[in-house]
Amino acid sequence: MDDAPHVLLVDDERAILDGLAPFLERSGLRVSTAGDGQQALDVHAATPADILVCDVLMPRLDGRSLVRRLRAGGDWTPVVLLTQVGESYERSAALEEGADDYLNKPFDPRELLARVRAVLRRAVPGQPPLATAEVLVSGDLRVDRAARRVTLAGAPVALTPKASLLLDYLVTHPGELLTRERLLSALWGFESMVTTRAVDHRVAEIRRVLGDDAGAPRFVETVPQAGYRFCGTVTRGVRA
Repeated sequence: MDDAPHVLLVDDERAILDGLAPFLERSGLRVSTAGDGQQALDVHAATPADILVCDVLMPRLDGRSLVRRLRAGGDWTPVVLLTQVGESYERSAALEEGADDYLNKPFDPRELLARVRAVLRRAVPGQPPLATAEVLVSGDLRVDRAARRVTLAGAPVALTPKASLLLDYLVTHPGELLTRERLLSALWGFESMVTTRAVDHRVAEIRRVLGDDAGAPRFVETVPQAGYRFCGTVTRGVRA
């Protein structure tokens, strides 16, 4: 277990810590705990974690403030935020501030475990997450996230707002299986009355606009009975 990934679990609800920590340990992870953001900084400084799983709403130092404090100090240890706030702008703000992923409470512990493992797989030690990049590139596809502009082989691409958000989410999670339910929650929020078919429609729009063949995709791959995956290699780009 000494070489197992070290998770720092941060939540002011004792029941969450007592229930989730043993589950993560049984799943092969080493787990430390903290009751708020300030304590988490102290624990992380003493015994650096490989990833932090952190509640947003906490006393003393909340989750988003913790992320900002880490990033300001040049610490790019991956962070997954947990919250009961389902607004899409809250999720977007957290990711832009340097969080690696975002999960709404209540959640299935197995879903959290899958997120943790996915973040650890794509994280590059000492490097900021793709979600903080202003520009992302995959082949001849260029997503200028700061300008909300997409180009393909240098030509502008017109997408509806939801399709643009979906493409942004896909390219910041390359190689990761994203279920329809997860995409629906991330982009529309639990408060929305739309169904998972809305995700399929936006994927179809992205493929049509990008000329992506579903049978031999360059960008968005369908995983049968599961969801979607961005299958292209994604790298950081430079703003023109």
